[in-house]
Amino acid sequence: MQLPFVHNLEDVEQVIPTPLRVRASSDFTGRGVTIAIVDSGFYPHPDLTQPTNRVRYHVDARREPPHEGLRFRVPHATSWHGTMVAGVCAGNGFMSFYRYTSLAPDAQMVLVKTGRVGTHHITEADIARALRWVLDNASRFDIRVVNVSVGGDVPSTGKMTALDRLVEALVEAGLVVVCAIGNSAAHKVIPPASAPSAITVGGLDDRNTLDRSQWRMYRSNYGRGARGVPKPELIAPAAWIAAPMLPNTRTHREAQFLWRLERASDEELRQILQTREAHQRISVETMSKPIPEIRRAVRQRINDEKFIHPHYQHVDGTSFAAAIVSSVVAQMLEANPELTPAEVKQILMQTAEPLEGVPPERQGAGVIHAGAAVAQAQALRPTVPVPEPRKRRP
Repeated sequence: MQLPFVHNLEDVEQVIPTPLRVRASSDFTGRGVTIAIVDSGFYPHPDLTQPTNRVRYHVDARREPPHEGLRFRVPHATSWHGTMVAGVCAGNGFMSFYRYTSLAPDAQMVLVKTGRVGTHHITEADIARALRWVLDNASRFDIRVVNVSVGGDVPSTGKMTALDRLVEALVEAGLVVVCAIGNSAAHKVIPPASAPSAITVGGLDDRNTLDRSQWRMYRSNYGRGARGVPKPELIAPAAWIAAPMLPNTRTHREAQFLWRLERASDEELRQILQTREAHQRISVETMSKPIPEIRRAVRQRINDEKFIHPHYQHVDGTSFAAAIVSSVVAQMLEANPELTPAEVKQILMQTAEPLEGVPPERQGAGVIHAGAAVAQAQALRPTVPVPEPRKRRP
């Protein structure tokens, strides 16, 4: 397919930015589209709030009724997953000077925290409570896309569950629902990913390269959902994905310290090694080594912890594959707001490209091609007829 835009493959280092790995259009940024993200917790990361705050609303749906419009300034430990998912889905890369941006950096977000107070476990009832709030408030916030990167407990038996029916109701109301399928390489599909009308996303391991011959399947689940519908519908990158770290956590502070060491001159490095923080973070054995060996140890630690920047890690999981697909859907709806959820799903599957040597039951229609999907969405946009000029009266 001839695409109506050019994508730039220059300036690729370490972890490839997400728009490049899915061949995305830079002409669309999710502007005018609101995405509801259902997850275990969130933090107002600068990638979501600077220079413009794009978080329209924050809801705590861990109890009934959900608490609306709450402030969420404290980086609770449970918020790392949702913050990273939101960053991959709609972050603008603000803390990386816009390098690690999502495909939908202009999209608006409604963040819906789910789970249960006093526990880290998320049940299907918890997810249902959050999705009912989304359904009841979709028109209030003009929500068009729902990203669900959490799952229930019991694999689908083929029968419709209450959670499956709730997803169907959301789709019937005009919302595109995107679900992660899970990461255990198992022949099972767990609600809500089992819902027939959901866009269920499996994982691709592109090995951080644009060379398709090196691409492999990620360890994502597969199987049949409710009514026997094959899942997943398609796959998206699920490894080597740049994501913002939850600020002011142990992990974030270690990343900042290690990057200070990485960027320091030899003289600056010697000075830093004399600090109390250095003695707390670096072993006596490592401190006694020559500077070149200390640098190698620092670099090894950076790689082991997947730090790619003082504020970003690379992450893996179908949670992030789903978030990428949701951002592509936001681009598609910006290009053509008239698309129905069924049309969005059809376009994504028609433009996906099968991964060679992998059975369809594992990958669905294949690897998402963001640029081709947006191009097809744009091509289907109804043309507005130009009125004929009025004839002058004689």
